[in-house]
This record gives sequence, structure tokens and C-alpha cells, in this order.
Amino acid sequence: MSDDARPVMRARVAELPPNVRGALWVLLAGIFFSVMGVLIKLLGERLDSFQIAFFRALFGLVAVLPFVWGIGLAELKTQYPVKHLVRGIMGVTAMFCGFYAITHLALADAVAFTFTRPLFLIPLAVLFLGEQVRARRWTATGVGFIGVLVMLRPGGSMELAALVAIVGAFLVAAVSVLIKQLTVTEKPTTLLFYFGIVSTTVALVPALLVWTQPTWQELLMMAAVGACGASAQTCMIRGFAVGEATAVVPFDYARLIFAGLFGFFIFTEVPDLWTVAGALLLVGSTLYIALREARLGRPKRPPVLDQGAPGPPGAGLKPD
Repeated sequence: MSDDARPVMRARVAELPPNVRGALWVLLAGIFFSVMGVLIKLLGERLDSFQIAFFRALFGLVAVLPFVWGIGLAELKTQYPVKHLVRGIMGVTAMFCGFYAITHLALADAVAFTFTRPLFLIPLAVLFLGEQVRARRWTATGVGFIGVLVMLRPGGSMELAALVAIVGAFLVAAVSVLIKQLTVTEKPTTLLFYFGIVSTTVALVPALLVWTQPTWQELLMMAAVGACGASAQTCMIRGFAVGEATAVVPFDYARLIFAGLFGFFIFTEVPDLWTVAGALLLVGSTLYIALREARLGRPKRPPVLDQGAPGPPGAGLKPD
């Protein structure tokens, strides 16, 4: 695109309704996440998941160092070093699980299992954050877990990678609870820095045990994994910042479509009936939870005055 065309394109995008812009950002995030999954799956044909996770953590740490330099080392003081350590260990273990699932499952299956995170987050929030949850969200959670069981092939042999994916989703939910506790006193850069230090250090040991010398092409692909991950998170944040959560949340599930298309055309993967049925139950339940939380979290103001974008789903929740 030429330099003259960019301002015109930006002006046209700016004229779109906020919810449309938010949806476009979330769709772009889904594409980045899907490309990251493709790269991980390709890397996994020769490299171990531990090694891929180490480089992902390392490139993530390198990316946050300029921000640390900007705020100064004095700002990195923390009152909760143990919580940062636990968060880093659980986070990198979740990364191991996610990368293992991507390299051993169909891409769409691995992505579908990531949507189990809200199902674990609800009971963890009740236990550790004191949040109150009523019948409808418990019912949706139960339906979601039924979808998980269907995807695990009832009456058949369960794949180890599927169980690993579910463990990874549980760990991500647990990390989310820890982050919510830490953000009361810790700055985002502090969280990113300590996670980068802990995850890189923890990932180094198992990576060395299975080390295979990566080629320059593989190093570039692993750098691209880090870039896609950072870009996807940025797009997701922009999407929720500009659009209403209830309007943009459903578009996050487009990741399943993108993953299915990439899996079909690149890896010739075709989902079976159990996968489709379970994914529909899982997506339906978690979508209900997300939309319900977003609606309950919206400030109750007259519609004509409600021009601001609410925070991410779950902010300011009321009992449901």
C-alpha cells in the first residue's frame, strides 16, 4: 500500500461504527493466533514442544526489555515474589501443554480446547476471589463440560494430547486468577518482566534435555511465533477497547473457523462428528458465559449517554 493510500484507508476505517471496528480487530487477532498455531505445528514436526516454548518465552522476554528500560529497574520492586514465581511456573507449563496439543492434535481441536478456560475460571473465581455465581452460569458451565466429554470421544480411547490441552486450559484459568490478585498492586510491565524471567529460566532446563539445533529458518519461524502472539494480543485489546464486549466477544470464536481452514488446506485435517458436536456445545456454553458476564458488567446508564466501551467480559460482575 502506498503512503498516499494509508491516510485514506485509516479515514474510512475510522468512519465505521465502533462495534464494527472492534469486531474487525478481534477477527484480525484470530488470524494472528491461527497463523501462530500453524507455525508451532510446522516447527513441531522436528523440534520438541519444550524447545519451542523456551524460544517463545525468550523472545517474549526480549520484547518486554525496552519497556523495562523505559520505566527503570526501581519500578520492578514487588511485594509478592512467590506469587510471581508460581504464576511464571504455571504459565510456562500451560505453554508447554498448549504447544504439545497443537503439535499432536488437529489444529481446530487444539483451538477448541482453549475455549474451556472460562469453564475452569468460574469455580476458581468462586474459591479464590470470593465471587458469587448462580444457577444459569453453573448450568452453562456444566453444558460446556459435557461438550468437552463429547470431544474426548465417549466410549473410545482418549488422546493424551487432548487431556494435556485441558490441563493447559485449567492452568491458564488459574494464572488468570493470580493475575487478577497481582494487578491490585503490580504494574503490567512488572507482570510481564517477571513472567519472562521465570518462564525462560524454567523452560530452559527441559529444552536442553531434548535440544535439537534449530536451523536459521526455524529460528525465524520461532521469532514469528512471538511476533504473531504479541500482535494477536494487541489486536484483541484494541478490539475490546473500541467496541462493546457483547458485540465483539462472538467474533473471537472465528478462531475455530480459521484453524479449521488452515488445518484442512495445510495439514489435510478433517474434523469428525464428535469434534463438531462437542465444539458446538463448548462454544455455545462459553459464548453464553462471556455475553452474560459482559452484559452484567455494563454500567447502567441511559442509552443515549452510554457512549463508552466497557472493559473486557467479567469486569464488575454481579451474581448470576
